[in-house]
Amino acid sequence: MDDRGGSFVAVRRISQGPCHSSSAEIVAGSTAWLGRGLSCVCAQRRESDARPSFDLTSTQEECLQRLQSRIDVPYDSSIPEHQDALRALWDAAFPEEKLHGLISEQWKEMGWQGKDPSTDFRGGGFISLENLLYFARNFPKSFQDLLRKQEGDRSVWEYPFAVAGVNITFMLIQMLDLEAVKPRTLVGATFLKFLAENESAFDLLYCITFKLMDHQWLSMRASYMDFNTVMKSTRRQLEKELLLEEITRLEDVPSYRLLSR
Repeated sequence: MDDRGGSFVAVRRISQGPCHSSSAEIVAGSTAWLGRGLSCVCAQRRESDARPSFDLTSTQEECLQRLQSRIDVPYDSSIPEHQDALRALWDAAFPEEKLHGLISEQWKEMGWQGKDPSTDFRGGGFISLENLLYFARNFPKSFQDLLRKQEGDRSVWEYPFAVAGVNITFMLIQMLDLEAVKPRTLVGATFLKFLAENESAFDLLYCITFKLMDHQWLSMRASYMDFNTVMKSTRRQLEKELLLEEITRLEDVPSYRLLSR
């Protein structure tokens, strides 16, 4: 997986007993990285861009800037905080198994492409690790279900959990236009309303999206070659749900009900 897309891997599921649902037999494939109107926003079209931009409240601007600051942080394996977060992710994923090192073949069990997860964070940055850790801590049952592929009639060749998680972070950043000074889509502007009310909104939306993606995966009876198609379907469904008129907070999004703590 390169900085903004690239190779994707599939994991062949091999039963190993109660602690791990699969071993990580890797094959290479290819993948791309993959409403409700707001009373406080109005669309403005700029001459240099065919898309409109949306005016924000001062609170929304501040929240967006803080989120952008998180997005801008690359994963750095030399920073103790980043090392600690990676160890915490392992402990949350496999509390019964001791990690031998930050570079270890064990990481493949979680769905990283190799023995050094830092090489897979390049596309999503440190926030993609924070997203996974938030998911593990706040929705441990759903996290474990997806990690161990415990629900549904699974494909022989499954998507790798961790790499898929980094893809989801990147997809959300693009979908919500979070690297722009102001959002240029209605779904992006709608999300900032939720962010202004809950600074963990991006992390929560990540959890919703991951679970929705797996739901789509099972519904489509997908295998690893279908990952792009599943991600596109997930994005369309998520955009549709975020723009429903009755949605006033992320917990109202229909796919939130897929999550279990």
